[in-house]
Amino acid sequence: MASITSVQLNYLVFRYLQESGFTHSAFALGYEAGINKCTIDGNMVPPSALITLVQKGLQYLEMEANLNSSDPDVDEDFSFLEPLDLITKDVYELRKIIREKKKNLQKDRDKDRESDKDHEAERGRAREKDRHEKEKELEKDRERKEKEKEQPKHREDHSEKEIIANQEVDRNDTKHEENGPSGPEPMEISTTSTSQPCEIPGTDVTILEGHTSEVCACAWSPAGSLLASGSGDSTARIWTIPDGTTKSSLQNGTPDVLILKHVKGRTNEKSKDVTTLDWNGDGTLLATGSYDGQARIWTTNGELKTTLSRHKGPIFSLKWNKKGDYLLTGSCDKTAIVWDVKAEEGKQQFEFHTGPTLDVDWRNNVSFATSSTDNMIYVCKIGENRPIKTFAGHQGEVNCVKWDPTGSLLASCSDDITAKIWSMKQDKYVHDLKEHLKEIYTLRWSPTGSGTNNPNQQLVLASASFDSTVKLWDVELGKLIYSLNGHRDPVYSVAFSPNGEYLASGSLDKSVHIWSLKEGKIVKTYTGNGGIFEVCWNKEGDKIAACFANNTVCVLDFRM
Repeated sequence: MASITSVQLNYLVFRYLQESGFTHSAFALGYEAGINKCTIDGNMVPPSALITLVQKGLQYLEMEANLNSSDPDVDEDFSFLEPLDLITKDVYELRKIIREKKKNLQKDRDKDRESDKDHEAERGRAREKDRHEKEKELEKDRERKEKEKEQPKHREDHSEKEIIANQEVDRNDTKHEENGPSGPEPMEISTTSTSQPCEIPGTDVTILEGHTSEVCACAWSPAGSLLASGSGDSTARIWTIPDGTTKSSLQNGTPDVLILKHVKGRTNEKSKDVTTLDWNGDGTLLATGSYDGQARIWTTNGELKTTLSRHKGPIFSLKWNKKGDYLLTGSCDKTAIVWDVKAEEGKQQFEFHTGPTLDVDWRNNVSFATSSTDNMIYVCKIGENRPIKTFAGHQGEVNCVKWDPTGSLLASCSDDITAKIWSMKQDKYVHDLKEHLKEIYTLRWSPTGSGTNNPNQQLVLASASFDSTVKLWDVELGKLIYSLNGHRDPVYSVAFSPNGEYLASGSLDKSVHIWSLKEGKIVKTYTGNGGIFEVCWNKEGDKIAACFANNTVCVLDFRM
């Protein structure tokens, strides 16, 4: 018979309950008249139950001692055991339970390791396949370039065949119109360039180097000779480009540059990529949008003036209003925010879209349009809690929205291969433009027509598509004017010259083409060393900037 003191009894029962997972806020074991009157937590416990607890406590201690000393193969972790096991099973059964559960756990771990190996092998095969695919693409590209070098005559013949075929189509269309019902005569459509493009000489090209990743945005200041660029290297840069011929004006051939860092110190993360930028109306402030969801405002001296943090996702688009007191941002978090620049805080957040906001554009100083992956377009106004106009009609993501120079018509383009023109006076689109063959990435209005500096010229709309073409539209009739077919790969950017006479286009085929709008043909061209993400004209119209995927920005001198 074991003889224990009341203190030992208290300890054994407490230890047993504690290790078995029972918790008691006020554990008390009291004796009033020997073992016949025992309470646990204020409840009477009969002697038989107390004896059982003591026996199990002793058994638990015995098991613990046995496991620690006599069987090194058994895990000392008692989490394998349930409280009921301790009460109903002896030491040997408990040891068996621990062995079996440990063995099963090891099997599960082995299975997980085998699964991880299988997944890693699969990922390795996928990476290898991807590498082979890229090598094939590079090989095809090299073969294509070699063929182009060897067979220039073949391309000319092919182009001539296209011209003849298109002329034949035009003649057939004319006959059809003569025989059909009378109506407005369609404007001439030029589908190919009919003159040999004039390559811009190297003396008229300045290459700006310094970015360490692709340059995805560029914009000339509306005042002075400053050019801003934004890159995936977590910086924006402000370049000083002198007036006149660029190369002859630069000392030592290197322009002054200010580096606007969006991250402190060194980092490998891509969350600070500069995705978009815009100058305010007087060219005194530059706003940048970043993948980290923050908008930043910089002075022309490169100083960070304000950081605007409220978005919960990357900023895809950003615009100043004409007055310069508000900044508008659109984000992947499905919202648009109007920021009070002077107060350096959010004025109002607009949460209408159900998908990421892809583009924003001011109609006037207080109202604007937003587009999204949810196929919808909303016209919003500061102070209003609901959209003042909803445009529904696209069947795919709406990539871009732009108001015409007077703010009366809104143009939109989409992955549904259409561009549309909308009016605030009606809910349905005014024109549905369907001549493209693939997704339309962007569009721009000409700086012409009523209310512009070129009131005597016709207002037109340009659209750029993944089908490698740029199309010009008569917005009054909703008809195609020209189809500009000079690129070989998707066109990401178009920009009109300030006088409205020329259009610049940039493509993944590494070429910038400058088109005459009167003739619908290429008058100047430049080919760089990377795909082109954006092109823009300076205010004088004598320089074009283009940002490239090979980390450079090129400035082209333009004189006709």
